[in-house]
Amino acid sequence: MLSHAFPELSATLGVQAFTALHGSGTRKRDEPGRMTQFLGTHQSRLDAKGRVSVPATFRAALKADSDAATMILRPSHQHACIEAWPIAVFNALAAPLDRFDVFSDAQNDLATALYADATQIEADKEGRIVLPERLLRHAGISDAMAFMGLGRRFQIWHPDAAERHLSETNERVRIAKLTIPGSKGPGSTGPGTNGPGSHASQPL
Repeated sequence: MLSHAFPELSATLGVQAFTALHGSGTRKRDEPGRMTQFLGTHQSRLDAKGRVSVPATFRAALKADSDAATMILRPSHQHACIEAWPIAVFNALAAPLDRFDVFSDAQNDLATALYADATQIEADKEGRIVLPERLLRHAGISDAMAFMGLGRRFQIWHPDAAERHLSETNERVRIAKLTIPGSKGPGSTGPGTNGPGSHASQPL
């Protein structure tokens, strides 16, 4: 991830990045119930023309803030997989770069890391996309693949790697007893803890 390789970017993302990844929570309750999160893991494979169908529920999430199933694809800096971001989420993630001097080394390095390997893709009317060859190589994909939902974004993995990653992740969560951060009450020890006074932190 960029936060691992480039701590400056992680430090400057702030509220904009958190809002991009988790949503602002301002959607009106009377708006149509459109899916805005990527959920589950779905198997797919390349067809004879090198296209792959994006899962229908993922296409619906991509269209939640746009009429087209458009996304930004880029190689993960942390795993051998492809990251996929809705345009609005990716733009919000990158917005803090504007705080740097445009001619500074830091801005150039961070912009290169974020943008140089990124590709904008739009699914066709049948929901199919063509994945760039360099991204397929990065993920070790030659035919079958797994689309893995991560809430406000998703990843594309080789099926075997996806299965290992999911198993290892669940094991780390279990061992570390990670919780989902909730609202903090008086005396809580911090987000995601079960200390005295903490509220709404749900164990995974």
